[in-house]
Amino acid sequence: MKSSVRLPSLSGLRRFDALALTSALWFLGKFVRYAFPPLFEQLAGVYDVSTAVLGTAFSALLFVYALMQFPSGWLADRFSSVVVIGAGATGAALGALVLAVDGPLVVLVGAMVAIGAGTGTLKTVGVRLLSRTYPAQTGRVLGVFDTFGTFAGVAAPTVALAFAARPGVVGSGWRTTFLAAGLATVAVAAAFVARVPERLSAAGAAGTDGDADVSLSSYVSLFRRWRFTAFVAVAVLFSFVFNGTVAFLPLFLTRQAGFGPGTAGLLYSALFAVSLVQLVTGEVSDRVGPLPVLAATLGLSSAALAGLIVLAGDAGSLAIGAVVATLGIGMHGYRPVRGAYLMAVIPSSVAGGSLGVVRTLLMIAGALAPAVVGVLSETAGFRPVFWGLTALLALSTALIAVLWIAGD
Repeated sequence: MKSSVRLPSLSGLRRFDALALTSALWFLGKFVRYAFPPLFEQLAGVYDVSTAVLGTAFSALLFVYALMQFPSGWLADRFSSVVVIGAGATGAALGALVLAVDGPLVVLVGAMVAIGAGTGTLKTVGVRLLSRTYPAQTGRVLGVFDTFGTFAGVAAPTVALAFAARPGVVGSGWRTTFLAAGLATVAVAAAFVARVPERLSAAGAAGTDGDADVSLSSYVSLFRRWRFTAFVAVAVLFSFVFNGTVAFLPLFLTRQAGFGPGTAGLLYSALFAVSLVQLVTGEVSDRVGPLPVLAATLGLSSAALAGLIVLAGDAGSLAIGAVVATLGIGMHGYRPVRGAYLMAVIPSSVAGGSLGVVRTLLMIAGALAPAVVGVLSETAGFRPVFWGLTALLALSTALIAVLWIAGD
């Protein structure tokens, strides 16, 4: 009796090589960035500096990363996504490889800045490239893409500390992390540059991969469209709420819910453990459209955050853990669909730079959130501040509902 189960053909799997290579570069880019914080204590001893100096250097990395969003997208619009991503990944790899050998503090700082600049090309231009390569499956592929990035943040501390605890291949043990990441990035970048142009051509996107005639005014004109501006407002509000919540959720769980640090840390991890939902929401958005999924994920996030505030102090760890996981499902589920919607409404000729503008705004809002939430929590307390964050999520949900009801 023949089985009715059909396995994907080899040619079918090969169709996703651009997705695999782009996602691998995004994983490696986030990995090498987030390998630094777990090593701060050891680096402070190696370079004989304070953790404040290392924190400032890491802020410089993140600042340069943020500044690269629009330029990298604009260059991709004018020339080629493949060239921009390949060059950025190579630059980040060289920064990592420099750290594989002993050097003074200025080399460490320079390498961190190079890593920030190089990895700053990967997300904005990666979303642009994948949406063109897989136009009918944008939600699905961006769900995979974002999930790779999330897992890099989980893997980096474990790998970095494991290498740091044993003799290194070159120099100190922690340098092995950057040696391995640099070599892996060079290899994947070479495969990316060799293979992805052919995949773009097969998808019929090669002819639109770069337009030297695109002007800077083209990006500004998008904000004259009320639907686009409204959605950018939603995205900015969400970024503020997400970063503010993530930064202070462990402290909220200890001060307002009454849990010890260990339990609060375990509950906090539940927020990220459900990130695989990105694969599901991305797939669903391809089938039913992004706006219903965005409304559902934002609505779920609003309800979960409100539930957390109400239950804090009156419920046990299992109930709070379930609410935190639900909050994670809503927040993580929203992110790939946001990218899919933007790629659907932004003209193809200015997709890279426009997404770069939006991501710069998101990063500014996200960077401000911990400071604002921290200051307000000292004066008003965590409950009122978290209710404020819930209100912002509810406003985002309402704006999405308006866009959904208004239609095209």
